[in-house]
Amino acid sequence: MGTPVNITLGSHVWVEDPELAWTNGEVTDIKGTNATILTADGKTIVASISSLYPKDTEAPPAGVDDMTKLAYLHEPGVLHNLACRFSLNEIYTYTGNILIAVNPFQRLPHLYSVHMMEQYKGAAFGELSPHLFAVADTSYRAMINEAKSQSILVSGESGAGKTETTKMLMRYLAFMGGRSDTEGRSVEQQVLESNPVLEAFGNAKTVKNNNSSRFGKFVEIQFDKRGKISGAAIRTYLLERSRVCQVSDPERNYHCFYMLCAAPPEEVKKFKLGDPRTFHYLNQTNCYEVSNVDDAREYLETRNAMDIVGIGQEAQDAIFRVVAAILHLGNVNFIKGEDADSSKLRDDKSRYHLQTAAELLMCNEKMLEDSLCKRVIVTPDGNITKPLDPESAALNRDALAKTVYSRLFDWIVDKINSSIGQDPNATSLIGVLDIYGFESFKINSFEQLCINLTNEKLQQHFNQHVFKMEQEEYTREEIDWSYVEFVDNQDVLDLIEKKPGGIIALLDEACMFPKSTHETFAQKMYQTYKGHKRFSKPKLARTAFTVNHYAGDVTYSAEFFLDKNKDYVVAEHQALLDASKCSFVANLFPPLPEDASKQSKFSSIGTRFKQQLQALMETLNTTEPHYIRCVKPNTVLKPSIFENDTVLNQLRCGGVLEAIRISCAGYPTKRAFDEFLDRFVMLATDVPEGSDEKSACASICDKMGLKGYQIGKTKIFLRAGQMAELDARRTEVLAGATRLIQRQIRTYLTRKEFLGQKKATIFVQKLLRAQLARKLYQNMRREAASVCIQKNIRAHRARICYTNLQASSTVIQTGLRAMDARNKHRHRRRTKAAIVIQREWRRYQAHEAYEHYRKATLALQCLWRVKVARKELKKLKMAARETGALKEAKDKLEKRVEELTWRLELEKHQKVDLEEAKAQEVANLQNALTEMQEKLDEAQAAIIQEKEAAKLAIEQAPPVIKEVPVVDNTQLELLSSLNNELEVEVEKLKGKIEEFEAVCSALETVNKATLTESEDAKAKAIQLQEAIERLQTNQSNLESENQVLRQQALTTSTSAVEPGELNSLKDRIAILESENETLRRHAAVVEKTVPNEAVSASAKDLENGHQTEEIQGTKEPRTPVIVLAKQRSLTDRQQESHDVLLTCLTDERRFDNGRSVAAWIIYKTLLQWRSFELEKTHIFDRIVHKIRSSIEESQDDTRELTYWLTTSSTLLYLLQSTLKFSNTNNSASRRNRSSQTTLFGRLVQGMQSSSVGLETSSGYSGMVGISNDQQIVEAKYPALLFKQHLAAYVEKTYGMIRDSLKKEINPLLNLCIHAPRPMRARTLRDVTKGSHLNTTGKQQASYVQWQNITEKLEHTLNLMAENHVPSMITRKLFHQVFSYINVQLFNSLLLRRECCSFSNGEYLKTGLHELEQWCLKTEDEAARSPWDELQHIRQAVKFLVLHQKTQKSLDDITKEICPVLSIPQVYRIGTMFWDDKYGTQGLSPEVIKLMAEDSVNMTYPSFLLDVDSSIPFSVEDVSQSFQGGTISLSDVDPPPLLRQRSDFHFLFQTLPE
Repeated sequence: MGTPVNITLGSHVWVEDPELAWTNGEVTDIKGTNATILTADGKTIVASISSLYPKDTEAPPAGVDDMTKLAYLHEPGVLHNLACRFSLNEIYTYTGNILIAVNPFQRLPHLYSVHMMEQYKGAAFGELSPHLFAVADTSYRAMINEAKSQSILVSGESGAGKTETTKMLMRYLAFMGGRSDTEGRSVEQQVLESNPVLEAFGNAKTVKNNNSSRFGKFVEIQFDKRGKISGAAIRTYLLERSRVCQVSDPERNYHCFYMLCAAPPEEVKKFKLGDPRTFHYLNQTNCYEVSNVDDAREYLETRNAMDIVGIGQEAQDAIFRVVAAILHLGNVNFIKGEDADSSKLRDDKSRYHLQTAAELLMCNEKMLEDSLCKRVIVTPDGNITKPLDPESAALNRDALAKTVYSRLFDWIVDKINSSIGQDPNATSLIGVLDIYGFESFKINSFEQLCINLTNEKLQQHFNQHVFKMEQEEYTREEIDWSYVEFVDNQDVLDLIEKKPGGIIALLDEACMFPKSTHETFAQKMYQTYKGHKRFSKPKLARTAFTVNHYAGDVTYSAEFFLDKNKDYVVAEHQALLDASKCSFVANLFPPLPEDASKQSKFSSIGTRFKQQLQALMETLNTTEPHYIRCVKPNTVLKPSIFENDTVLNQLRCGGVLEAIRISCAGYPTKRAFDEFLDRFVMLATDVPEGSDEKSACASICDKMGLKGYQIGKTKIFLRAGQMAELDARRTEVLAGATRLIQRQIRTYLTRKEFLGQKKATIFVQKLLRAQLARKLYQNMRREAASVCIQKNIRAHRARICYTNLQASSTVIQTGLRAMDARNKHRHRRRTKAAIVIQREWRRYQAHEAYEHYRKATLALQCLWRVKVARKELKKLKMAARETGALKEAKDKLEKRVEELTWRLELEKHQKVDLEEAKAQEVANLQNALTEMQEKLDEAQAAIIQEKEAAKLAIEQAPPVIKEVPVVDNTQLELLSSLNNELEVEVEKLKGKIEEFEAVCSALETVNKATLTESEDAKAKAIQLQEAIERLQTNQSNLESENQVLRQQALTTSTSAVEPGELNSLKDRIAILESENETLRRHAAVVEKTVPNEAVSASAKDLENGHQTEEIQGTKEPRTPVIVLAKQRSLTDRQQESHDVLLTCLTDERRFDNGRSVAAWIIYKTLLQWRSFELEKTHIFDRIVHKIRSSIEESQDDTRELTYWLTTSSTLLYLLQSTLKFSNTNNSASRRNRSSQTTLFGRLVQGMQSSSVGLETSSGYSGMVGISNDQQIVEAKYPALLFKQHLAAYVEKTYGMIRDSLKKEINPLLNLCIHAPRPMRARTLRDVTKGSHLNTTGKQQASYVQWQNITEKLEHTLNLMAENHVPSMITRKLFHQVFSYINVQLFNSLLLRRECCSFSNGEYLKTGLHELEQWCLKTEDEAARSPWDELQHIRQAVKFLVLHQKTQKSLDDITKEICPVLSIPQVYRIGTMFWDDKYGTQGLSPEVIKLMAEDSVNMTYPSFLLDVDSSIPFSVEDVSQSFQGGTISLSDVDPPPLLRQRSDFHFLFQTLPE
């Protein structure tokens, strides 16, 4: 640490405090070597000046992200910086290239999102805020670029968050290196899923942590040549084996023992377990449970984790059977036997546990007992069996338990590694080391010595790395560092592990002698290390000793050192378990070599520990190390609590303070020249004019009398304490300037007060004079007012009289006019009512007639639909397995339905004709009857007339003449016969009339029945139509899936089909076929409802039609050779026409009235060729291939891309506007239409359009009148696929133009986010004038980048306008580009603290103003609206340049200044803000506290913004972007290439308007 110097009155210093470790205060008095300090909390402390450390009063309130930037690099400064950042949830801090991670004890998901990974991907180390992703990215980049393996050492005490840090590191490495799946899970997931298993068998509760890892873990992430993860392995080190048999209070044994005791009852019964208090290996401590941990649930989760990592149920049972056997072994106790130095089982309880252990291990009980109580010694003369005393037998039992547990743990690790999978061909790896930290308890034993030895080794590795980094920086800056000494801890390592002579060597030697005890071992150490500076003997201690580690002194108790170090490999144990009937147990103890099996071999745990540690160090030495130091902020494991003592102790144990000490041994203060001058510019008043920064820095140091500093290439290096000297001198200069300013201000205030009093006196005089004038004026006003009042009263009276007369006349006139108006109104109402009644009556009659006709029409329509539906459903049996066949079947079904409708209409006409014929016949009969009746009447009249004539003749005859009466009956008989005949005819006519009436009534009955049946058929037809619409919906869904897959179709050949896509299409077709079956069943029901006669007649007609077609078809292919030749000739001509058309597509780059000529020519040609109506054609594939090849060849040419974007979008618009795709989203719109728009109505419309098209088929194949009524052409599947490809290429071309523009402006944005540093060659005069006088030149140079951005935008906009890109697409592109600018600038602002300054805010504000001016100046409307996309960065910049932030409340900030920003975003900017221009403070602590509380209550989203890379428009948007809804094809001028060809003459025809 630097030696504090120049402590004067008023200096701000750090002083030691028993409660807070360090506290800050101000020096109020100095007496000799002591100083009086007034602390921040009001206490007064007297301390020695040598124990004080200066405080940097200009340090930002939020701390610095790299502690090497601290002005004073000492212990209290480091602690205060960590505390400041922790209070703002900034848990990561750099110390050079070392990352310090403070455990927040709460979830901060926004720090570990995928978007955050994207931000750190490829970013330079230190460019963004500190993060473990930066360390992981640096290691990954170094591995890729340097082809050297890397290692990340994660250290810290229990509970510091090492495991979580390791998980996040592996997540990032998996994100960077891709995911290599193993049985459906990635390597990273496999490694993380192994954690619960390893924690169950390798973790235990200690004094400081409830889940402390009692082993070291080194995770190797293996990578292949491409940098992709190819495998992984978990290496475990230094398992604490002695914990199995010996546990100190209040710790616990390994978790698996307690989990098994809390297992389900059937498991406990199977393993014969019970309360943990009944087992010797668990009841040595009073701690059996851990707070907030359910051992029963942990047992089930461990079982589940074993399933995930590939450990089967049988192996799991065997594992827990071994664990239970170890517990039972611990309860086997011994007493003295009958012979001397022999032992036997103590009681039946021990016998029971021995039997249970033998049963669980599936070995012989007698052999197990003998292996515990006896020892076989192999001699040249034979084997000698030696009995063991009870104490030796207990040690033998414990050795067996430790060996079995160690072998079990190693087997689990090997099984996990085999499940994850290793890559033997991996070219490099990144290792993540997670190992226990330095430990120092009240009672420290052999385990703590081994753990601290590991940390000493790692600390030496760490010190060498830190010193190496310091050397590299000194070499890079070209300064002299030869006298800087390296602090090493090799003497401590030699004290512990040196052979011979080390503590472990002495311990192994003592274990070799049976008579050795812990007292003799301690005495041996006292004698050997009597003069060693790192070893000491505590007073009055017999077995304790103290070792001076790098983190402090640790006192060890040697009482159990010998027992814990012994690790016998007993041959009897090996043979016993190798012969186990359980294959799992036998595999744990494979047979030993013959020479090793003849005798027991002593194995030292300490020696094995050293060997594993040496292997670990060799692995680390072959890699490039990166360090992460995890810190636990408090002992209660709760968030927002920072305990200084706890953190300080961990900084010592983690070697952070040791690294600082190494840095202080050289040059602890390193400042860039411009930063140094900005801080100490006031000390450079007499430096010669024209000096550059480097000379000015040297002059300042020389003037202040500093010795030993160094001037590098870009920085100045100060020795410890020199920064304090400069600050003291700077404080004096600032104090003098302050007094001068105060004197001037007091003068100004006094004069201001005098001028104010003078002004007030004059003002009072003016008021008095004005009061007198006002009184005189008031009297004059009263006199004038009295005259005015009199005048107004007289006028008022006269007006009242006039008003009364006027009102009376008005009332009379109103009454007369009202009476006249009422009379007229009454007459109009009567007239109107009559008209309404007449209108309603006429409407009623017309409505009744219309309803009658409509019902009859609907009945016939339903009958016809039933017929067509039945015919169509029969055709569905031939549905194909692909979308094209399904579409064809649906089209045929619609045509059949329409034909059936037409047939129903025909039947209707026939029925009407029949009724008319019947009516005509009835009328004829009635006419005949009338004629007969008239004849009969005439005959009767004639008879009556003759009778009267005869009577008259008789009366006139003379009476004298008497003759014989002759009666002539001839005429009478004739008349009678005629009368009879007429009566017969009348009877016949009446009979016929009755028969006709009967027939009519029967026909009416049949008609009513037919009408009922037609209504039923109508309902069935509606159901059938709904089923057809469901089929259309399914096809629409299938098309949307094809649209998702079309991007893949762009990069693969048209013939290649992915198996997954084929399977999904098959599934879709199977679903559609099932729906077809449903439609067929509906059709069967509909068939039954149709009258047999009508159906048969219609079927007969249809059959005749088909027969006619077949006959015609059979007549054509009579000359196959001639037809084949003609077909070949036609194919050649067609191929030539295709080639010419494709040449026109690539060569014709003209635009006609803003339209792509090539697109319109192609569309007109395809319409003429009827390509859209063909079931199979290759022209679409060739056009798509030509577009794709042209786009791929011009990926970096924006001009070409904009042309193809316009051409493809125009062609897509034409297809969308005039082609009908049955399986598109139009089905949804059809379902929403009115129910009165029936199939018959659409049939009539189609017939009308077809008739119109047939009239001009020679010209444009049915395209007449397109400019007025856009005719819909029924397109087939190839046309649908062509449209999908066009839409995909529109999106792809748009994305390429957008990404190209982003790629061009991205490096410019990186330069624009931070204001450039001052010019390196600026003169000292520029420095002394301050930062406000030299900004003009810098601004002009720095704003070039913003101008470059606007030039890039202008260039792209001009290219899009030149190629007539639709305005909608241009607007969407610039919206997304401006959104990208907003995201990049805003995220960089949040991730880089140096950007959150006042001057940088002004710089950004000016740059954004440049963008705004460009948006306002541009003539294109599409480039004006995107300005609103910059809301986030605009409001953030507004906050940065805001004055008096401390006076703003939370509502002012969130509702007025930054309404768009979220609370976490404002909180982030507010805590990172620093005023580098005026030195003012940021937000008030109250506002920051409120925002912190709101941020905690919120579900923590990421405060970073996401880049929108989607396609922001659809095919419908492209169609709507073309102005005008008409398509006029006649005014497009064909190119010369097509004018010369006769097969393209149709392009010159003029369409009728």
